Amino acid sequence: MNFLDDSLLPENQTPLVIQVAPYGPEFLPGDSDDIPVTMDQQVQKAVDCWNAGATVLHVHVREADGKGSKRLSMFNEMLARLREAVPDMLLQVGGSISFAPEGEGSDAKWLNDDTRHMLADLTPRPDQVTIAINTNQMNVCELMSADDVAGTSLALPAYQQAYTEMTIPSGPAFVAEHLRRLQAAGIQPHFMLGDAGQLETVERLIRRGIYTGPLVLNWVGIGGGADGPNPRNMMEFINRCPDNAVLTIESIMRNVLPLGTMAIAMGLHVRCGIEDNLWGKKGERMTSVQQVEQFVRIARELHREVATGAQARQIYRIGEHYASADEALGKLGYLPNRQPGERGAPLRLAA
Repeated sequence: MNFLDDSLLPENQTPLVIQVAPYGPEFLPGDSDDIPVTMDQQVQKAVDCWNAGATVLHVHVREADGKGSKRLSMFNEMLARLREAVPDMLLQVGGSISFAPEGEGSDAKWLNDDTRHMLADLTPRPDQVTIAINTNQMNVCELMSADDVAGTSLALPAYQQAYTEMTIPSGPAFVAEHLRRLQAAGIQPHFMLGDAGQLETVERLIRRGIYTGPLVLNWVGIGGGADGPNPRNMMEFINRCPDNAVLTIESIMRNVLPLGTMAIAMGLHVRCGIEDNLWGKKGERMTSVQQVEQFVRIARELHREVATGAQARQIYRIGEHYASADEALGKLGYLPNRQPGERGAPLRLAA
């Protein structure tokens, strides 16, 4: 991404899109008073976050017993109710879910990667499904201190061991097929990327015509297999993004606030919520709604407009798709593919 002399002036920046992740799937209901369990509570949490200023909702679903749901029907119910309760909010389903069989005789169609590909069959369809690139370690505990997990299940050795050893299975065959299915269903992939190498893989997918849509992504600076929350890592990732990418900065625990503040000042976008962070200042819990409200206050202090739902949809380019790899490269601000016999850097031709 390029920054001009006036790029830090708020009147030249797009409105701020606040992405909120209020469902905290890694935590158990007793870990926090802010974890919604019943369907009514989960929907109300979305309403509260919307009213606070968030315009993108990262969706996970819990069963009535508080456990994370793996039922397609529960996600469909949740999405239908959210469409009524927060009709202008962008709904982004967390792509880590693997659905379990429902009903007698259904086992045969729920095999292997198909448990994740079923995200493309959600009804009503979400605006986005997140996707990770390249099979990778996701040790969410690497950067967490004892203070960070105090009073939660992640302080228990068995739970911490499980999340320490967590990996993301996202190999080339899965990614290509998943992108094909999501695009065919009219669902925008939201890329969750932990370093510049993963961004390079996405660029190659675009150059080969496997993905031909807007580049909407999070830099996931959480350590444990991804970049750590070091501003130098963040700036290198920003430098590697094409000019027309839509970039949200995501981190973990109390790193969310300083990195998000930098993002707001730079014209980028932010994510918050208890899936990422439980804390305000050291030792004081902070709800998802309070985190959204805090980012709204910071944006106002910097004189940056906070996006409406309609503006967020426009910024994310929901519903936009390109006819070819060449068109996608041009729309995103990448250099074109090299033509046969062409030497040197390929030139971006004027329209």
